[in-house]
Amino acid sequence: MPNQEKELRHVPLIKHIWLMLLALGPGIFCIGYTIGTGSVTAMSRAGSQFGMQLMWVLACSCLFSWVLMEAYGRYAVVTGETTIHSFKTKFIFGKFIAILTILGVAVGQWCCFSGLVGLSSHAIYESVRLFIPSLAPDNYWAVLGIAVGIMVCMYAILWIGTYSTFEKVLVFFVTILGLSFIVSMFIVLPSPREIMAGFVPSIPKVEGAKLMIAAFVGTTMAAPTFVIRPLLLKGKGWTKENYKDQRRDSFMAALLMFVISASVMICASGALFHEGKVIQNVLDMANSLQPFAGKFAVALFLVGTLSAGLSSTLPILMVAPLLISDYQKGTMATGSPLFRILAGIACVVGLTVPIVGANPILAQIVTQVSQVFILPLVIAGIIFLVNSKEMGKYKAGILLNLGLITSFLFSCVMSYIAILGLRDLIGF
Repeated sequence: MPNQEKELRHVPLIKHIWLMLLALGPGIFCIGYTIGTGSVTAMSRAGSQFGMQLMWVLACSCLFSWVLMEAYGRYAVVTGETTIHSFKTKFIFGKFIAILTILGVAVGQWCCFSGLVGLSSHAIYESVRLFIPSLAPDNYWAVLGIAVGIMVCMYAILWIGTYSTFEKVLVFFVTILGLSFIVSMFIVLPSPREIMAGFVPSIPKVEGAKLMIAAFVGTTMAAPTFVIRPLLLKGKGWTKENYKDQRRDSFMAALLMFVISASVMICASGALFHEGKVIQNVLDMANSLQPFAGKFAVALFLVGTLSAGLSSTLPILMVAPLLISDYQKGTMATGSPLFRILAGIACVVGLTVPIVGANPILAQIVTQVSQVFILPLVIAGIIFLVNSKEMGKYKAGILLNLGLITSFLFSCVMSYIAILGLRDLIGF
């Protein structure tokens, strides 16, 4: 056996996972944008309310996310161009399309961000209460103080960090996130037949189902995942020589997105669905695991929820300044004054739900829906770019174009379902 293989056998499992995630490169940001507390909320709520019935929505969203990450990544490494700058310079009415994309992506992310921070701060407080039961069940000032602390820490990382720093911070949180939810899933695993039945397309005929489906797509097929990807690849220094690396990166990112998200839904379905309980607050899901594995399970799920929130905080803080930097120069400028100002504004926006004291579960689900509406424009843009003459022999083939067109139609249908869901919510 070669020496390299002998050495690999002695590497601890955790280190194996760490090295695998580091190898993802820019794909780790894709996981950060898609699997946050928003994803955990949507998957948990859906699993508790509908069992495995919406697994097909998750599968489709992850499949189309892979297609879009591959398309945007291919365009980036072949041409060296970025998304917003290409929209601006290569399209008719390019400036308008570029600005509309920036607004759609940034506003959608900032709307979700406040609910995300609210959930993360609640998760930390409830984790502390596990060990100090004398604390009040609902302490407004403590939760708000935790939220402020999260924002200060994340902003400090952005102030002094580099791309490499951001990547390693995300790898750390995503590792904890994945392990927490996958272990939790095996505690209350439903039958394989029930899981497989969820891959058959159907829409639950109950109130709130349409909104939940739209939230699913909004959090899994997240537009910034694709729009930011070329900028991240450029920041990583990947070129045409990294063509195969890019393909592997996009596939592994999509696969991990599905595995982690599915584990959350399976966990919620196994623990709550058959008991007729629907998640209403942060502790509902964690407490449902306590009869099976005691406080360990509660702590495990809360740690996973917190890691999901923190893994998404960094990418969301970066999204608006990165998009504007892309519009101006087509580069990734993380140390500029504009970058720091916009990231600071995002931190203030993130404190909205904790300040108001709103239910972060409901706030997160409703705000996720806002991300669905920009998807058709983002997909139409890459269909044009990846089929342009400058792609040469790397131009999209039949399979990639078929995947992109199907993704576009899927996003249009989901936008319509989102409108119906919002209409039902507000009673029109």
